[in-house]
Amino acid sequence: GKILVDITNPINYQTMELITPLGSSGAEQIARLAPANTRVVKAFNTTFARTLAAGKVAGMPLDVFVAGDDADARAKVAQLIESGGLRTLDVGPLARARQLEELGLLHMVLQNTQNLGYMSTIKVLS
Repeated sequence: GKILVDITNPINYQTMELITPLGSSGAEQIARLAPANTRVVKAFNTTFARTLAAGKVAGMPLDVFVAGDDADARAKVAQLIESGGLRTLDVGPLARARQLEELGLLHMVLQNTQNLGYMSTIKVLS
């Protein structure tokens, strides 16, 4: 089946809150509406367009979080991410998309409160 990559953050921009019900995500709602053989993967929702174009922030490659119920689909999306010089962080099943959408929302809020100009990234360091 086809892979659908959901890059969205379902946000009410007046209230800066997610518009999906608790316990769900935009990606899960898309999966319910998509044709049965469509494998939905959540990715790129925590990265901003300008940083994706640059590929790096502070000299470090971007981390792209990936969630989906199909391991093969997640692996194919990971190949796409890594072919662009970015790093994949596989967070597991599509149920994790809610946390990724919350992380995307928090990252957007920080742009204004910290005056970051949508040129920041979320990075996991170890």
